[in-house]
Amino acid sequence: MYKLDKHQIVFPDPAHYHPREGLLAYGGDLSAERIKLAYENGIFPWYNPGEEILWWCPDPRFVLYPEELRISKSMRKILRDEVFSFTENHCFRKVLENCMQIERPGQDGTWLNEDLIETFTQLHREGMANSIEVWQYGNLVGGLYGIQVGNVFCGESMFSHVSNASKAGFIHFVNKYRDTLELIDCQIHSEHLESLGARMIPKSDYLNILKRNNEF
Repeated sequence: MYKLDKHQIVFPDPAHYHPREGLLAYGGDLSAERIKLAYENGIFPWYNPGEEILWWCPDPRFVLYPEELRISKSMRKILRDEVFSFTENHCFRKVLENCMQIERPGQDGTWLNEDLIETFTQLHREGMANSIEVWQYGNLVGGLYGIQVGNVFCGESMFSHVSNASKAGFIHFVNKYRDTLELIDCQIHSEHLESLGARMIPKSDYLNILKRNNEF
């Protein structure tokens, strides 16, 4: 496994480096410059608090093509009845804090921490990180956030305090940007996103899409 130097902002080329289970490197730091470089190259941090920072680029990659979004009849009714309302970048940090604090079945904690929140907030100020907020009766009940790389949106995390809130937010986001987004990176498989149309593609295909987007 490749060890990163805290004083040098570089990563091994994931196109030519094929680690087991997608674990590419460890170490380094969580500076905005490094995080930005990571996402531009198909790499993301994912680790437990107190551990070394771990950097991943799995093969295959779990993604959603916007035109392949699947919406169930029940979700269509929820959207049609305007059960929720949506905003964008209205309270970015609150979305991240909720993602960090939400209890997730089968998980002891969250990979998201205060250091990452600070870095993502800086990238939000620079226009690279964005959030979708889901509201009900004036309360923030769900949301999601991610990193934008050209026409690729790298989804990071979502939360929901009431049933279907985060799913509605995700569908709203995909529908709003389906004509401008080429791909949504979901990173790692989940049944929740598979039910919405996400699927696996080869890492090489994902990296080629990113490379094309980085050229603009």
